[in-house]
Amino acid sequence: MSRNPHRQIYGIRVWLAIAAGLGLLPRPVWTAETNLNYTAHSPARVCQVEAPGAVVDFQPDAAIVQQMVDGGLTNLTRQSTVAGAWRSLVSTQDIVGIKVCSQAGLLSGTRPAVVAAVVHGLLAAGLPPQHLLIWDKHAMDLQSAGFFELGRQLGVSVAACDQEGYDVKSFYAPDTAILGNLVWGDLEFGQKGPGIGRKSYVAKIITQQITKIISVAPLLNLDACGVNGHLYSLSLGSVDNTLRFEGSAERLAVAVPEIYALPVLGDRVGLNITDALIGQYEGGSRALLHYSTVLNQLWFSHDPVALDTLAIQELQRERKTRPDLVAPPHTDLYDNAALLQLGVDDPAQITIERVKL
Repeated sequence: MSRNPHRQIYGIRVWLAIAAGLGLLPRPVWTAETNLNYTAHSPARVCQVEAPGAVVDFQPDAAIVQQMVDGGLTNLTRQSTVAGAWRSLVSTQDIVGIKVCSQAGLLSGTRPAVVAAVVHGLLAAGLPPQHLLIWDKHAMDLQSAGFFELGRQLGVSVAACDQEGYDVKSFYAPDTAILGNLVWGDLEFGQKGPGIGRKSYVAKIITQQITKIISVAPLLNLDACGVNGHLYSLSLGSVDNTLRFEGSAERLAVAVPEIYALPVLGDRVGLNITDALIGQYEGGSRALLHYSTVLNQLWFSHDPVALDTLAIQELQRERKTRPDLVAPPHTDLYDNAALLQLGVDDPAQITIERVKL
């Protein structure tokens, strides 16, 4: 296969975005018709649900978290029932993949209680258990974070990209060729020859199994791009050969939005939930709860860029309580994402609707 069909579509998007940035064309308004299959509008809408007592001794209260997820969904979708809210986002025929961030573990990554509440809501809305899949990149991370056990409890599948493999027919190949340092689990690991290591292949979980994605990302800092949020977690969690991007903030700022913009990936996202029960402002993939703030919040939006933008703001606010910690703001990745019409990165254009339970 000599050309990635996604790149042809993406090239048009890039040209339009660059032309708009240079003033040659009006900057396009992000709508459901222009790029991703979202129902977001400009300004972006974010629903923040807060419930005192949702976290006690760093442990979520499952019953309260369920109320928070249900309330967030009905408020975001303007539906009167929880089942109606879910059915406005997915159909009973969809295979729904719930993307988690499990590398940081049980306490600092995506919390199983939030995922369980999502699964309960989808089941109540009429989706059969075999149509639900909890997934992430690495099986070891899913295991240590408790998601395989959660899947057994709920009767739904749990899968990892490194076990299911990657699709040779679907890949991201950056215009500026960056040779990857392939590792075990990458599709081309162990291969030799021209072009080896220059592509990042999309996981078969995405190309061959699921039809809709629900992204559940923690409020967790990441030095290279500010937050281990929806853009970073979904993009780099969905393709192989990512070490070539992870060592450079500049490369991440380009690669993450470009990967997310692949139609096979971004077009399938139906909902983003930021797990802000606890905000960890230092430590990245390590669970460092002494660098954390209990917020008792969950954030809901169709706009991943808006959620990540607000997450960086919140982590910066928390970090100010520790004058020994200084982290520069990270905006390039989110500026690029907004330029590609993936969402809104201007806080003034983000409408926050707060719900207290």
